[in-house]
Amino acid sequence: MREESGLRVVYIEDDQEMIDLVVLILTRRGFRVKGANGGRNGLEVVFKEVPDLILLDLMMPGLDGWEVYQQIKANEATKNIPVIVITAKAQPIDRVLGLHIAKVDDYISKPFRPQELIDSVDRVLARKSEENL
Repeated sequence: MREESGLRVVYIEDDQEMIDLVVLILTRRGFRVKGANGGRNGLEVVFKEVPDLILLDLMMPGLDGWEVYQQIKANEATKNIPVIVITAKAQPIDRVLGLHIAKVDDYISKPFRPQELIDSVDRVLARKSEENL
């Protein structure tokens, strides 16, 4: 369990209560978290901020999470940012599609425990820093 030094996280989600919860959990760990309400707003924030990590809901009105993910991965400036999906789509097939087909960095099903989120973020960021060595 390591304290982070201000790494930037963007959480793209259409439920403000979920955004508030994740912001609370991760800011207590030293992350700088910015919530983005919905897919279009999320892309604007990601392209402007170019964060260290993106948390992404899948089921959002308008631009859904998979469309957001494709646009992030298609952009040269953001394609290498790790993405953790946080979603209510909890069926095993959804996890397989996310982790093995789309190649997201991790997949968390709602509802989740705060420690589950922290562990996932730590794991994904540790893997990213090892890749950059």
